[in-house]
Order: sequence, then structure tokens, then C-alpha cells
Amino acid sequence: SISDDEAAAVWMQYLTAWGALVDIGQLTQGQTLLIPAASSSVGLAAIQIANHVGALPVAITRTAAKKALLLEHGAKHVIVSDSQQITEQVQLITGGKGADMVFDPVAGPALNELANACGRFAQIFVYGALSTDATPFPLFTALAKGLTFRGYTLFEISQDAERLQRGVEFIEKGLAAGHLKPVIAKTYLLDDIVAAHQYMESNQQIGKIIVTTSKT
Repeated sequence: SISDDEAAAVWMQYLTAWGALVDIGQLTQGQTLLIPAASSSVGLAAIQIANHVGALPVAITRTAAKKALLLEHGAKHVIVSDSQQITEQVQLITGGKGADMVFDPVAGPALNELANACGRFAQIFVYGALSTDATPFPLFTALAKGLTFRGYTLFEISQDAERLQRGVEFIEKGLAAGHLKPVIAKTYLLDDIVAAHQYMESNQQIGKIIVTTSKT
């Protein structure tokens, strides 16, 4: 039910998000999920999976440039971190309860504010290190709220045959039902691979960049 280009844009991001949010985190209906770097392919997958299980996806992005598109792609709320305080906005969104889960590929100093935005016993998954700065551990916030911090990568799922199969089944069902829909930013011919890399480095994309050997 999906095109070849869409099929090429499925597995990495959906399996990455499924492993943390569903397999380990057990994200459930009514919970609030914070998604930094939400315009990435994994961020968009996390938004769709959160909606699929009935959770509330809250996207975090640095500038307002991608806010409208994130809302269009399923985010229930968007926090612009360059102009809004994350903790303050999460308190407003959740009625003072705080977030139940964070899915963060950035790390760095912002981890402090993400921890402050969490509610009691929240889970924080760190699956990347986009920040070039050191990542402090928010000790007193973690103690006061009973937070769980979890390092995570896709290999934890892809190298475990049983969990991988569960993830594949979840994703295939979601695709068939239309709950999951790969987002493609642009498609390039292999001859234009330099332009594809330049577009990726520009950080303008929302979703996957596809490279193909023939026009579709």
C-alpha cells in the first residue's frame, strides 16, 4: 500500500522510535511525550506513534520556521525553544503535571530543562548526542522526581530477533491502517548525490531524503 520511495523511508526511524517508546517505555494513552528535534525523521515517527497509541506528542523545535509543519504532521503542541521556556510551556499543556516521557537525540545542557519539565517518575530516553557540549546530570531533579534516564540506540532492537519481529509487526500494522505514514522531504537521483548532501546539511528538511537510481 506504499510506494518504493516510502518503503525506503520506513525502517530506521519507526524502529528507533518504537523500541524506546513502546517496547521499553510502554507509552500509553493519555501520557505526554516530549520530542526534541521533532522535525527529524525519528521525531516525526515518534509523533505518529504517540498519536497511534493515544499519547500526547509535544514537539520541540529551535525556531518557529517548522512549527506549522510539525502541527500539520500530527504534533498536538509545538514548543519553540529559542523563544519559549520549555518547562513553563509543558506545565501549561499538562495542567501542572509535567511530561511522562522524553525522547531526546540532542543531550547537552538542555537535558536540565527537559528534566525540569518532567513529572514524577518520568522516563527520559537519550538516543543521540547532537549537542557538542557536555551533558550534565540533573541530580537533584532526578532525586526529587524519581526520574529514569535511559541510553538507547536502534541496535538494541535490530540485534534482538524477537524484539525486531515485534517492531516489524507493529509498524506493518500501523502502515496498513494509515496510522503511520513516512514523510519524504525530497527525492534526488543518485547523480545528484552532492545536492542531496547539501540539502541535508542545510537542515531545512522535514522527514527523509530519498536517493534513487531512476526517476519515479
